[in-house]
Amino acid sequence: MSTNAETQLGPDHPALAELKELRGSIDNIDAALVHMLAERFRCTQRVGVLKATHNLPPADPAREERQIERLRDLAHKANLDPDFAEKFLNFIVREVIRHHEAIRR
Repeated sequence: MSTNAETQLGPDHPALAELKELRGSIDNIDAALVHMLAERFRCTQRVGVLKATHNLPPADPAREERQIERLRDLAHKANLDPDFAEKFLNFIVREVIRHHEAIRR
C-alpha cells in the first residue's frame, strides 16, 4: 500500500527515504512515550493506594501548581510550547486524580 507521499512524489523520489527514516524515528518516540506513560501511571497508582490508605485527598493542588510551573519551564528550555506542555500535564493530572478517586472508593 502506498502512502500519500509515494503517490504524490513517485516511488523513487529521493525525499521518500528521508521521510521514511524520520517516520521511523517518530514511531520509536511514540513507542517510548507509551512505555513512559505506562510506567508513570504504575507509579501514580501506588501513590493512589498510599493516599487511600492514609486518608489523604486524591488531589494535591499545591503540588500540581508546582509541577505545572516546572513543566512550563522545562518546555520553554526545550523549545516546546509551554501552553501545550501545560495542557498535556493537566490531562495526565485529571486521569491520575480519577484513578485515585476510584482507588479510594
